[in-house]
Amino acid sequence: MIQNRQIHFEDLGVMDYKECWDYQETLFQKTINRKIQRRNHPEETELTQNYLLFVEHPHVYTLGKSGKEEHLLISNEQLVARGATYYKINRGGDITYHGPGQLVGYPILDLDHFFTDIHKYLRLLEETVIGVLAEYGITAGRSAGETGVWLDADDPAKARKICAMGVRCSRWVTMHGWAFNVNADLDYFNNIVPCGISDKAVTSLHKELGYKVDMKEVKKKIKRHFCNLFDATLV
Repeated sequence: MIQNRQIHFEDLGVMDYKECWDYQETLFQKTINRKIQRRNHPEETELTQNYLLFVEHPHVYTLGKSGKEEHLLISNEQLVARGATYYKINRGGDITYHGPGQLVGYPILDLDHFFTDIHKYLRLLEETVIGVLAEYGITAGRSAGETGVWLDADDPAKARKICAMGVRCSRWVTMHGWAFNVNADLDYFNNIVPCGISDKAVTSLHKELGYKVDMKEVKKKIKRHFCNLFDATLV
């Protein structure tokens, strides 16, 4: 198979969660449809495309397919009072929060161009953020049996998550992705059981460093590590 390692990059700025979800779904389905077309008509030469979206969302809670509704700890009235919305969505994982100061990345990749291994895919997404944190002098890693990027994962008293992950994959096409707390308001995590994990804390890059971080700088680092790990080029 001819591989396409080019990835169309788009920074969406601040976008409503549902609007962005619909946009993802459009690209996701477009890619799947192209794969089906190529399979049915192998003489066609047009390759599937890959995409990487960066976005910040207004305050929102999202519940994955395996999540529990009771992990949202506030009522609809309290959601409104906090200026937040709530969606049940089709990714893996439990409940999480998105909001200003959090860098959300949505790779919509045809993994047939890279590797057909969803576990490797998740590990590389984690490694992307781990590499960025290392540039800020922060040692991060993984927590056994849990996705995402963690600090002090081996110490139950100190373990805290700095980046959550949840993906969907169909016909080796991905969507959804990561939520990296850069300058996030961590108070919003008090309204949920983050990712269904009640005994570990959540943190943000700015909290660990003690100052607000330049989001543009973080985005540049993420893109560089992502491309290196996936042997890809952003266009």
